[in-house]
Order: sequence, then structure tokens, then C-alpha cells
Amino acid sequence: MPSSHVDSLLTRDQLADKVLGLLVGSAIGDAMGAPTEMWDRMSIRIEYGHIDTMDVHVREASPEGPWDYNLPAGGTTDDTRWKKLAADYLIAQAAGADSLDSRAFGQHIIDTYLDYIKTLKTTDSFEPEPFERALRRMTWLQEWALVAKPYVEGDYENYMTALNRFYGGDLACAGMLYAPMVGLYYPGHPEKAYAEGYRLGIFDHGYARDITGLTAALTAAAAGYNSSPEENFDVIRQIDPHEFFRSRLLGRSAYRIYREARNIAYEAKNYEPGSSKLDSLLLPRRWKASRMLFAQREKAFDLLDSKLQDAPFHAGEIWLITLTGMMMHDWEFLPAMEFIINYGRDNDTTGAVAGAILGAYHGASALPPDLKELVLKTSRETLDIDLEQTAEQLTEAIWKRHPGFQEI
Repeated sequence: MPSSHVDSLLTRDQLADKVLGLLVGSAIGDAMGAPTEMWDRMSIRIEYGHIDTMDVHVREASPEGPWDYNLPAGGTTDDTRWKKLAADYLIAQAAGADSLDSRAFGQHIIDTYLDYIKTLKTTDSFEPEPFERALRRMTWLQEWALVAKPYVEGDYENYMTALNRFYGGDLACAGMLYAPMVGLYYPGHPEKAYAEGYRLGIFDHGYARDITGLTAALTAAAAGYNSSPEENFDVIRQIDPHEFFRSRLLGRSAYRIYREARNIAYEAKNYEPGSSKLDSLLLPRRWKASRMLFAQREKAFDLLDSKLQDAPFHAGEIWLITLTGMMMHDWEFLPAMEFIINYGRDNDTTGAVAGAILGAYHGASALPPDLKELVLKTSRETLDIDLEQTAEQLTEAIWKRHPGFQEI
């Protein structure tokens, strides 16, 4: 097993920096990808050139996307809302509880859904927009509530029926939307984070649930004290409490995807085209790095293209792109975000997952100041999400949860 990073080595200020770093890092990735969510990379290049910042959302509102039309730069989607929903659940947990309660988590989702229904029913307007806004909020959680209700009630036959038709029955990246928050709750303890992430993965089936556990574990390792990228990646092959590696025929799919990411990153980073090919490259607008780096990025993109799933929100695809982006740029925050966002597909989700892990690793103090301030401002003033307040409350909850923490 990988060594746990000792909690007592984190001061409260360091913990607070990592908590805010995860929330802000995830929101930055979400906001950078939201204007081009589900686009292919060529469409992104034609419209934007190279994306290296956040832009206005010239798109329609939707339940899973932005809740309002044409949000300003720094606006986010359900990826950030899920971090807030999970944070609220974690903040309410009993400090002395040994494990998280998956039924309580399901009930928290149901209660939030019922609040949205109540708001919709009490909406009073002649104009349609207030009803549409309230309906988008309710619709955001309707698939989740339909799974959570029978699970909470212990009705496992109907739970399995609802789970297997959840978003069409594909291996959706459901648990990955909130798994980084679970990992953050156990900083430096990836084994525990995996167990609790897996426990709360009640919307996952197949190896998607293993990926949820590993996402939590990777985040916990990144949030620990003085960890290295390679030490963090070790959790993917060393933590396997449910023995996925022993599965017949296919073995551990999440690890196979991890190896594919490593192979893509290795081949792309070692790709060296000749000078004539480099000179002939048509660089996108706003590309500021070298021609060689652009050629290597394109090589990685071509290799990723051969691994795409039918659904862009497939857990395996999100996992592959997240890992590849982090490996290609050695855990550097903004270069990894640019790689992921410009590749396209479900890039707000992939950006939010990678942004959460890297934000927890580097801390808020190391994130790009302009992007950090903009996403904080837009979240607070436009979306009624105060990421700083949530970070303060969650830091206090984690501090109380882990009595091993000590001031240095």
C-alpha cells in the first residue's frame, strides 16, 4: 500500500489553501470548458483558436449546463454545482463518524430535489422565464433522485432498475462529479478516500464505480503533505480493496485506461517531427508556445481520438482524458487545463475533475490569480455560489473530522 501522508504535517492554513484550491481549480476548469462543452476540437479551433482563459457562454441554458443564457466569463455548470452539493453534505457530517453514510447522501440529493420542486410549484408569474429557470433546477436532479429514492428506501429491485437506465444506462461519470470532494475530506489518506468514494458511488455501475473510488483516492493523495505526482499516481495500481485486478478476462479496466494514458503521454512527449513538418504547421490563434509543443499536443489528440467512447460523458473517457492531460504537462495547472479544454468532448467535466485534483495539489495560492478572482466573482455575484465561504466551512469540518491535525 502507498504510504499515507501524515495529516499532522498540514497546518490549518495549508489545509484551507488546498480546500479552496480544489473548489476554485474545479470551477476554473468548468468555466473554461463550458462555452464549448461537447464540441469537437476542430470546431473549437475555428471559433476560438486556442483557449487559454475563460469566456462568455454564448449558448442556451440547460439543466446540466449553465442555468442562464449567455453567462459571463467565469460562469459554471453542473460540475461546480455538484462540488457545492457534496460540500454541503460533508459539512453536515458528524465529526466523529468513521464512515460516510451513502443513504444520507442519497437523502441529501432527494431533499435538494424536493426543494426545487417546491420552488417550481410556488412560482407565480405571467412570463415564462421564471418557470423555465425553476424547471431547469428541478430537471438537473431528476435522474439522480429517481435512483436515490429506492436506494434510500432499501428497495433494491427498483434501485437497480433506475440505476441501469440512469442517463440511458451508459457508464456515465456520475460519481466523478463529486468524488474529488470525498477525497478532499480525507487528505493524505487515499485508501480511506477510495473506500468512501466507492461507498458513495451509488449512481455508478461496472468499472465506473472503481474510477469514482480512484478519483477520490487520487485527490486525497494530491491533498496530502508534500506529495509528488508519481507518488499520487501510485494509488491507481496499489489501492484495490475490491480486487478488480483479479477480475477474469478483462482485469482492472480503470488501470488499463491509466496505462493507455501513460502510453499516449509518453509517445506524444517524445514525438519529434522534422523541421519541414514543423514549419508547415498552421498554428491556431492565441497559441503562444513552441511549434514542437503544438505538434506533440496534436499527436496526443490524434491518439486520444482512437479511444473515444460513444458518449462523451462516459467515465472511462473522462478518466483517460483527465489522466493524459495531467501527464502531458507534469501536473502543471494551466497547461493541463488548456490541453483538456482544447481537446473538446465533455471538456467542462474533464476540466473540472482535473482542475479539482490539481487545485488540491497546488492550493489556491498557486492558481492563476486572474482566473481565480474572476471565477470567484462570477460564482458569487451571478450564480449565488460563494466558493470562499464553502471552503471556509469545509475546512472547519475537515479540521474537526481529523483530530490528528496539529498546528506547527
